Amino acid sequence: SQAAKMKLKHNINPVLLQFINFIILVYTLVTYIPWYIFSGSRQAIAKAKQVKAKPVNSKPWGAYRSVNSLHCLASVLYPGCDTLDKVFKYAKSKFKDKKLLGTREILKEEDEIQPSGKVFKKVILGKYTWLSYEDVYIKAVNFGKGLAVLGQQPKTNIAIFCETRAEWMIAAQACFMYNYQLVTLYATLGGPAIVHGLNETEVTSIITSKELMQTKLKEIVTQVPLLRHIITVDGKPTTWSEFPKGVIVHTMASVQAMGAKADMGNKQQSRPVPSDIAVIMYTSGSTGIPKGVMISHCNIIAGITGMAERIPNLGEKDIYIGYLPLAHVLELSAELVCLSHGCRIGYSSPQTLADQSSKIKKGSKGDVTTLKPTLMAAVPEIMDRIYKNVMNKVNEMTSFQRNLFILAYNYKMEQISKGYTTPLCDSIIFRKVRMLLGGKIRILLCGGAPLSAATQRFMNICFCCPVGQGYGLTESAGAGTIMEVWDYTTGRVGAPLVCCEIKLMNWEEGGYYNTDKPYPRGEVLIGGQNVTVGYYKNEARTKKDFTVDENGQRWLHTGDIGEFHQDGCLKIIDRKKDLVKLQAGEYVSLGKVEAALKNLSLVDNICVYASSFHSYIVGFVVPNQKELVELARKKGFKGTWEEICSSPEMEKEVLKLLTEAAMAANLEKFEIPVKICLSPDPWTPETGLVTDAFKLKRKELTAYYQTDIDRMYGKNVK
Repeated sequence: SQAAKMKLKHNINPVLLQFINFIILVYTLVTYIPWYIFSGSRQAIAKAKQVKAKPVNSKPWGAYRSVNSLHCLASVLYPGCDTLDKVFKYAKSKFKDKKLLGTREILKEEDEIQPSGKVFKKVILGKYTWLSYEDVYIKAVNFGKGLAVLGQQPKTNIAIFCETRAEWMIAAQACFMYNYQLVTLYATLGGPAIVHGLNETEVTSIITSKELMQTKLKEIVTQVPLLRHIITVDGKPTTWSEFPKGVIVHTMASVQAMGAKADMGNKQQSRPVPSDIAVIMYTSGSTGIPKGVMISHCNIIAGITGMAERIPNLGEKDIYIGYLPLAHVLELSAELVCLSHGCRIGYSSPQTLADQSSKIKKGSKGDVTTLKPTLMAAVPEIMDRIYKNVMNKVNEMTSFQRNLFILAYNYKMEQISKGYTTPLCDSIIFRKVRMLLGGKIRILLCGGAPLSAATQRFMNICFCCPVGQGYGLTESAGAGTIMEVWDYTTGRVGAPLVCCEIKLMNWEEGGYYNTDKPYPRGEVLIGGQNVTVGYYKNEARTKKDFTVDENGQRWLHTGDIGEFHQDGCLKIIDRKKDLVKLQAGEYVSLGKVEAALKNLSLVDNICVYASSFHSYIVGFVVPNQKELVELARKKGFKGTWEEICSSPEMEKEVLKLLTEAAMAANLEKFEIPVKICLSPDPWTPETGLVTDAFKLKRKELTAYYQTDIDRMYGKNVK
């Protein structure tokens, strides 16, 4: 079974193991009856076995809908709240004095010199200070009015280029209230992409932070001729006088003060209607220049309505930790779900998230330890890192500790696969691991890219909570599917949300048909109110990716290949763009190969490359430094990190391990890389080789490693 494959290996004496298994059996039998009587897990097991979505008709191309919205798709969170300003006004009146947005105060900043001579900035942070729903509402109203004083007109664009923080959400709410179209750009986008987004949307004002203004914006401001106002969310920078003539720098506080004083007279505030554009979200895109996706008020509301339905008992007791980019649809949707349900949002960043994070001074507390969140969203890259770090720590334990952890891990894996819980293991063995994320997480939401079965199961076991893997795109306002909390299967993304329906369209070239047995397969099409308006100033691409059927239903052609299981859950099995035909005619799914090899502890990241002019595939690997240095030591290879990575001998050793992992994952012979190149430098969004959600940018990676590709394919490299 799949569970057996994911079990950890121990080295316990067989006789002792028999005795331990007997003790575990007795414990299971003794605790089963009270567990069965008092635990709510019986209902959970029953729910997990239920059908979650059904096709609306018997035709192979018929759409699947959630069993909770078979006759009518959901589109509104609260009656009458059909625009985002109305949703916030409703939440403000319902949760008035409750805490909403939290930020940690910086007590001290220090420079820490590393042995290599590099200087790392370290911070000591204090408690979270909170703004209530009422506070946020007043700040947003004043900011919106202040922008009007600066000349911002309804239905015109305004850009935000800023890290995830409370001011981002306040600015967004101001735009929703006053019907300004918010253009969002990732803080990690490269210069040309930022220039493209700002010029295409013709913005005259940009909201940013001091740091981004003095680094990224400073370099490109002369290339944005229409720019008139720069608003910094965290005070006026010292070097603002260097900006071109005609560009004025304001602080967010000064704009809010203007708004508070402004007398709008008899001027009627222009309220948005549901079809008005709320956000133009530039996707970092794994291909080409970023595209601006136009998302209307009703698109976002339908999307968050569907998402909220999958999170049971969502409410005032919940605390969400916000650290992913708010310019990403996953984070923006998650925070809007929380804001509309009375949850608190505490802000963080990847550099200050945990006690071990890069900016946290040793001995002081990271954000999760201080906040103790109950809800958290993560991209697979972050979960994979946690998984590898914990497993490395397990390998460093004494033999007794390691075997105890492995026994508990394997025991819990078996219990989870049957739908049972393990309270004793949770409180004794996994408590310490659980504390890495604050100890109170009840649901982990995962999106942005596929999550491997091994990592998903590890998070279930060690963090004692469900992992709600979801599937959605910027073009579907982030909504598509999310797994139900009692569904502990791996490798699937759940049933369609109540706001949308999903159908599969034949893709002949790849050999996927909606008549396939045992599961219908094909390109995933998403339909519903959450499907967005299209791409900004890109009619041709909009016509290609979006269609409207005879009933007026709008459909998004995702380019992903999926299959529906008997219970109505979707599994993403391929991607049109990732399929490459080799010289001999075999099709290779690059994503499938990468997913199979990425869980190797030696691999921090991997990109597979295939060419139709050759009969084999190659790969670029970012190795784990600790693991590769140890492997080099065992093989008697001495040298610097760069020398180890460029050594043909070490390439062969890593390739051997990759081949073993590929065979264990049942990959075909033509799916196994024949040659690899080791990269000494990690791939981060700053390098431009991966997106903000850490998805591979294949075009950029191919260009970056072109010399290595030529070498691996035996071409003459000058």
